[in-house]
Amino acid sequence: MIQNIIVIFQDIQIMYLVYLIFTNSITFLMIWLTLKEMMWNYFYQIDTLLYSLYRTNVYMPISILAPAYNEQETIISSVYSLLRLDFNEYEVIIINDGSKDETLKRLVDHFDLYEIAIPKNLTIDHAQIRAIYRSPKYEHLKIIDKVNGGKADALNSGINVSAYPLVCCVDADTILEKDSILFGLEKFIRDRRVIAVGGAIGITNGSEIKDYKLVKRRVPFNLVEGFQVLEYLRSFFAGRVGWQKYNGLVLISGAFGIFKKDLVKEIGGYRHTIGEDFDLLIRMRRYCYDNKIEHKVKFVSEILCWTQCPSDYSSLLKQRNRWHRGLLETLFYHRKMMFNYKYGVVGLVSLPYFLFIEALGPIITFIGIISIITLYFYGLANPYTIVIFFLLEFVWGIMLNIFSLYIDIFTKHAYKGFWAYIQLLLLSILEPFIYKPLMKAELFMATFNFMNSNWGEIKRKSL
Repeated sequence: MIQNIIVIFQDIQIMYLVYLIFTNSITFLMIWLTLKEMMWNYFYQIDTLLYSLYRTNVYMPISILAPAYNEQETIISSVYSLLRLDFNEYEVIIINDGSKDETLKRLVDHFDLYEIAIPKNLTIDHAQIRAIYRSPKYEHLKIIDKVNGGKADALNSGINVSAYPLVCCVDADTILEKDSILFGLEKFIRDRRVIAVGGAIGITNGSEIKDYKLVKRRVPFNLVEGFQVLEYLRSFFAGRVGWQKYNGLVLISGAFGIFKKDLVKEIGGYRHTIGEDFDLLIRMRRYCYDNKIEHKVKFVSEILCWTQCPSDYSSLLKQRNRWHRGLLETLFYHRKMMFNYKYGVVGLVSLPYFLFIEALGPIITFIGIISIITLYFYGLANPYTIVIFFLLEFVWGIMLNIFSLYIDIFTKHAYKGFWAYIQLLLLSILEPFIYKPLMKAELFMATFNFMNSNWGEIKRKSL
């Protein structure tokens, strides 16, 4: 019996090493594609093209939607950051989703809000709107006060009230770069088949914010926050740009995404789920495939907005647990698209990748490590296997981190200064040994808890 179990573990060990080689190779390929794309943008001066666009009348007006629930610490800063964008015609809609703190009161007092009539042509279902406000100081600002219904419900109410053909959905604690809308709009203007655009996200923790603007970017000294800065750089550079290259992008961060409103309304808006951002884009793409509508999803590699990340391990683990449950629920909901040639690269490549690499990765990792430990305990572990595992899991992980930093240093310059990159280099070395094992353990537990619909909250700091 034990002999049979050992044989099984030996087979699992080999398969796990092959799995690591495969996943690391995919990540490396994505980073390489990102480097080529971003170097092209850098040398061909995309910024100059954007401002040429800005000086013309070729643009589409846009509605910026920001749901807020108990965001009293950051809400005023966030609104000002949205009101100061470089763009010709846009509106800002803040949705107070039944906050229990002073979010609404601070908005009313600070912007001298007055109440206006609630529109009647509300085509998407959502919880009751109690009132809509405008500001005499800022004509393009609207505030919706509604009964709590969750983030998806709040965004649906904002879509209903919005006046423009494009909607940009952001988090309430987000600080947008002044030209973020220009970068996103350029994709829609260049190609009319584009239905959605996402952008890279930066972290404000540790940075200097003055007059509601991010004036100096710093890498936080808090390890929890620092690891997330590195993770964000790697995840956006290693994934999103590569996927958009072959029109396989199915995930746009909830912190910043621009969508064609008519298509969003056609599919009924956001669905009430934990992973509402992931789910929305898949449903948009599914609708286009079902109705034979040629479409594209684009990603902007420039950091378009800045947001707070969890500053303590408890909040971080709750956030990642929720993200993973949202991933699992969305994949299960759209399981009929999986391996279905009707849905092109999304059904044949993108969704299978998220299933086997992102969703099942924590389980495969757990089983693989248990097999290695068991064989080592019985003195049957091949020394070469241990060395290969160490190289693939830790050394290769460090190399991927450093490669991501290389891209940032020579193209985007998200963080500047010698000491900032020394910090990030040290974090790159430590991350595979400290941060990644912790995340994988939490995601493993989330896998068996994905039916839990609890959202969870993270602590916010005043900006």
